[in-house]
Amino acid sequence: MTNDNLLAAMVQAAEKAGSALLESFDPASRPADRTAMYELGTGLEATSTKIVREALDGVDGVGWWDEDESGREVPAGRWWVVDGTEGAVNHVHGLPEWGVIITLISDGLPELAVFRQPIGDLTYTAERGQGAFLNGQPLRVSAKTDLAAAAVTASQGGNDSVVYERFAGAFAAMASRALLVRNTIPTTFPLLGVASGQYDVFWQYEPDLPGTALGTLLAGEAGAVVSDLAGGSWDVNSPDVLVAAPGLHAAALEVLR
Repeated sequence: MTNDNLLAAMVQAAEKAGSALLESFDPASRPADRTAMYELGTGLEATSTKIVREALDGVDGVGWWDEDESGREVPAGRWWVVDGTEGAVNHVHGLPEWGVIITLISDGLPELAVFRQPIGDLTYTAERGQGAFLNGQPLRVSAKTDLAAAAVTASQGGNDSVVYERFAGAFAAMASRALLVRNTIPTTFPLLGVASGQYDVFWQYEPDLPGTALGTLLAGEAGAVVSDLAGGSWDVNSPDVLVAAPGLHAAALEVLR
């Protein structure tokens, strides 16, 4: 199957899964506690992921990566990386920022990516070396060159107090240099903002793989510079990530180092 055909199949699968999620979306939803949030989110993920797997299972030479089953490290080869409900916490609270991620990883790098956001009827697509698009229109990153004018985003989740302390220090350092700094969960949406030129810089420690794999391909194909926080090449097993408009990457890297 050619990449064009494969990307079309990914879009179709994401749209079908997104439609299923939309059917259960209630803007008035307000779960009472963490248990209710978990039960709702788990059900959404199972429904959506089942649809994606049924649509794409059996593509020659592509396996299914699952962090819960396989661990954080992604081995060499070709793998589907899927988040059936990216932003499930938003969905269950009646917020519109959620969707379906499907990314094809090839030897540590994202090759094809689709993000479907049913609210707004938005479909983001990217192919390595072929550009990034929103509903078929090309995306382009910011042209800014001054960090003092930059809208900077991060997405720091996790359960590690050491990472929290490191992030707090980096947040303070960046806030002293940039126009504004935001921390947004889930990962995908700030990276979509960088790819669209609405935000200028993104960083994360211990990256969330589905969102980061998708977002780095979209932003990179829209013209962003993607690296780890040492300034080296980024791949799906890197311990951190920096994504920035070309005119801001060096300055952002200096601050975050």
